Amino acid sequence: MDTAAPPDQTAAKANAFDRAVYAECGVPLESESLRTVQLNIGLTCNLACLHCHVVSGPKRTEQMSRSTLEQVLRLAQDAGAELIDITGGAPEMNPDFRWFVTAARARGHGVMVRTNLTILLEAGYTDLPEFFHEHGVHLVASLPCYLPENVDRQRGRNVHENSMAAIRRLNALGYGADPGLPLDLVYNPVGAHLPPAQAGLERDYRRVLLGDYGIVFTRLIAITNMAIGRFVRDLDRQGKAEDYLELLRASFNPSTVPGLMCRHQIHVSYDGTLHDCDFNYALDLACTHQTADGARVRRSVVDADVATLRRRKIETGEHCFGCTAGAGSSCGGAIV
Repeated sequence: MDTAAPPDQTAAKANAFDRAVYAECGVPLESESLRTVQLNIGLTCNLACLHCHVVSGPKRTEQMSRSTLEQVLRLAQDAGAELIDITGGAPEMNPDFRWFVTAARARGHGVMVRTNLTILLEAGYTDLPEFFHEHGVHLVASLPCYLPENVDRQRGRNVHENSMAAIRRLNALGYGADPGLPLDLVYNPVGAHLPPAQAGLERDYRRVLLGDYGIVFTRLIAITNMAIGRFVRDLDRQGKAEDYLELLRASFNPSTVPGLMCRHQIHVSYDGTLHDCDFNYALDLACTHQTADGARVRRSVVDADVATLRRRKIETGEHCFGCTAGAGSSCGGAIV
């Protein structure tokens, strides 16, 4: 593959991913729309999963403030965003979570919540299934495998059992069966390999979950493990990190580039900083702009300019090969 640097970058500045994209597409990676505004509403979580790229957990206290949440709503309205995608941590643990969902729905935005399911069984959160139902929230739920031993190894003791219990509660309200109450499940590999074909894996999930547990869901989302956070640190300890990175590089698929999620969304971290995606947030790779004196300044939701954000250059790195490997990976699953 010819990996010549894009014309607006020197070879020293262009990373391997930029060179791969330019060699195949002839242009640098840029955004095209702002259909989705995604926010990391906080890092507090009742779990501490091995694959968590933002390293959330019970000891994390960072939360998005009410004033920043109001700025997110302004940005979504100015952008005409179709969807507000709420992630965490366990996003439900932000003190203003219910206020924000209610406000976003009142403004006509679709709302998606990325839940770990087990939070719905915790004291103070057991009424959330009814809250989600009332507001027509689209749920995306982590379930990295249908086998109990694999889920518990990655996410903690009894997480599979508690996840099944939470899904049954959601099913009882119509989630996973009613088209207006989507319940998507998220698979990610337990080890250092790419996800299998999403369609075939979904058939396996449906067969096992319905047959063994009597539960249903809307669709399966297969996400590649990104080589960042707890996951890559665990690979480092095993001496497998470089092999996994090479697998991602070697599996680069140019047909995934048009559908990359960074091209159609903006991500707002809990402190209001703008990023192209949740993975860039985890690496503190912020959206920037150049001032008159040539300095690079981090963009914030407070002074976000929609027109500029719609046509911004995407900040990239070696980790981006995770989104373009094989069938591709995004917050919405396989791309091609």
